[in-house]
Amino acid sequence: MLINAPRGTKDILPDQIKNWIAVENKMREICARYGYDEIRTPIFEHTELFQRGIGEGTDVVDKEMYTFVDRGNRSITLRPENTASVIRAYLQNKLYAASTLVKLFYIGSMFRYDRPQAGRLREFHQFGVEAIGEGNPEVDAEVILLALDLLRELGLEGLTLKLNTVGCPKCRPVYRQKLTHFFSDKLDELCGDCRTRYEKNPMRILDCKIDGGKEFMEEAPKIKDCLCDECREHFRQVQELLTAVGVEYEIDARLVRGLDYYTKTAFEIRCDELGAQAAVAGGGRYDGLIEELGGISTPAIGFALGIERLLIALEKKDRLPKGEDAIDGFVVSMGAAAYAFELMSALRRAGLRIATDFAKRSMKAQMKLAARSGARFALIVGEDEVRDRTVTIKNLSTSEQSTVAFDDVKEAVVQCR
Repeated sequence: MLINAPRGTKDILPDQIKNWIAVENKMREICARYGYDEIRTPIFEHTELFQRGIGEGTDVVDKEMYTFVDRGNRSITLRPENTASVIRAYLQNKLYAASTLVKLFYIGSMFRYDRPQAGRLREFHQFGVEAIGEGNPEVDAEVILLALDLLRELGLEGLTLKLNTVGCPKCRPVYRQKLTHFFSDKLDELCGDCRTRYEKNPMRILDCKIDGGKEFMEEAPKIKDCLCDECREHFRQVQELLTAVGVEYEIDARLVRGLDYYTKTAFEIRCDELGAQAAVAGGGRYDGLIEELGGISTPAIGFALGIERLLIALEKKDRLPKGEDAIDGFVVSMGAAAYAFELMSALRRAGLRIATDFAKRSMKAQMKLAARSGARFALIVGEDEVRDRTVTIKNLSTSEQSTVAFDDVKEAVVQCR
């Protein structure tokens, strides 16, 4: 019996991987433009990192993590997100010693035990950035602009930027008190998860997928009415900076990052091509996380986006990046195996993409394979070519054919690229 991939995982096949590579290359290009360096963290971490970093009582920690005990009796978790891992690496490796502002990005697999659906698998891939060490509103605006630039340069249109502030430890207790009072007589109308959230963090009720559409939610208190002067001014400056560069946005009072270490700016970018689950990227400022993980109080902001969901949106827009042609030349050999192998090796070392038929079928069969391969040229060698140390080059699009010296093949192929 065949063994299939576990539910919620998916093979990324050769005909798809070129799209992934092109998208990842664009991510690296944009990050280089903005001065962000790549970081790669372990796929698994000590479970405590995510319990403290994401927060016990959250759906991710309580319901979705892949956690196991290793042979050393340590609790280990496959990373469900990467911000906590990046901050752990920042502290452990003292990255703060080199610069007051550390700008990092990552691309990698994350794992959550969730109900698989389109664009949301149990192993999924995220791209994200983290800007650590600076509380200036300009950093908030830069991170948001980076996300928008990436999505737009990949070809996505119909993007909506949702913006909010979640306050800080000074002003959020006032908001929490107002929310607690507001929901106190509505507990029977809330789902089971929200009744738990009511006790632990009532802000998280605001973005519940079950209760979010209920009429009374429109009347819930708005955090803008509870902000301290510092948070109000920070949010004003973020909006001013975005307006200065022509970025349109909508204030969404129910957009929250419900954990205590999140502060001030919260944002989400939505794409109308994704339907009901329209969010394609989201992030916010988390000035309390580094202290939560054992460091000193340090401001930071970041965002993440799911690569699978991004590729779905690009496909719906017919904007999947076009990969390069797979093959430059296909070597067709008729009784000249050693010469053909020498030719292939020389061209590959020169940077060309070369294929052949190792089964050494008939001339007709090899030419069919050459055409099917997508190669631009068939590079034909036989007894005459071996004797004269030449190669016959056939353009598979125009059927034009010429014979060139062995040492001139690379130049002939490159000129017609």
